[in-house]
Amino acid sequence: MSITNYIKEIGRGKEGARSLSREQAQDLMSQVLDGQVSDLELGAFAMAMRIKGESVDELAGFLQATAARCLPIACDRTLVVLPSYNGARKLPNLTPLLALMLAQEGVPVLVHGMPEDPGRVTTADIFQVLGLPLARDTDDVAQAWRRREPVFIRTDTLCPPLARLLDARWTIGLRNSGHTVAKLLDPCAAGQALRVVNYTHPEYGTMLTDFLQRTTANALLMRGTEGEPVADPRRLPRMDLFIDGQPRAELSLSAHDGVLRELPVLPRTCDAATTALYIQSVISGEKPAPAPLTQQVACLLDGLAALERAHPKEKTA
Repeated sequence: MSITNYIKEIGRGKEGARSLSREQAQDLMSQVLDGQVSDLELGAFAMAMRIKGESVDELAGFLQATAARCLPIACDRTLVVLPSYNGARKLPNLTPLLALMLAQEGVPVLVHGMPEDPGRVTTADIFQVLGLPLARDTDDVAQAWRRREPVFIRTDTLCPPLARLLDARWTIGLRNSGHTVAKLLDPCAAGQALRVVNYTHPEYGTMLTDFLQRTTANALLMRGTEGEPVADPRRLPRMDLFIDGQPRAELSLSAHDGVLRELPVLPRTCDAATTALYIQSVISGEKPAPAPLTQQVACLLDGLAALERAHPKEKTA
């Protein structure tokens, strides 16, 4: 098979390109993930989508194809999924701190992402320094949750073909649609998890709002910190909670506006060892958690409770 006809539709430039249907997008991504396209076709697909941008239907189709090729993760309780695909360059990467704060509340937490990224400090780096589990299979995930620990699973373990697509970045020089899909990926059974979906550019927030509604998603949508699914420790971003695709304004949080009267004391460098030491000091109670992270945890706990009320039969423990 060939994806040439699809490239003809999406590759006509920003103004002339036409979006694919959900079914076409699913077929295209299935061929890409299954290695049925040439390197030239893969590059053309990546560049065409980079210029055009994904539509809601295309994202839904891409995500459906990817989820079908994931290692299925099961849990007897509702859980939080944190897709972590950017890492830190300037601020400390506090995704592991968010995961630990949730685990302290008894929440099973699954973090997935790439293990390394040149020039950035990944969540996997910090998990390793902290001695937190990096799962090799579903048994490792279950054991971590029994110990009330958050668990990190590498993308090449969770979904090997997606990891290969993400690695194309190092050849092409740009991120591709696989990165957007990865940050939306929920490998759990439908209705079982609440995922944190983050964006960097405001226009993506508008598109993702439409996506979450039309796909009846359970998610917390927010502007991330350097692309990570964690609140900026200095200033609370807007957080919109969706249950079954419905916006829940009463459970959502408004962004902090105005002048900041107090800033949290953060590490001066963002390397993995320094960040891990800071996280340990917060978890032990030696230092206070940044207020925006405390508010994000509270918002997620409210979301989990709302999800369990909406789907009481799906909770078995």
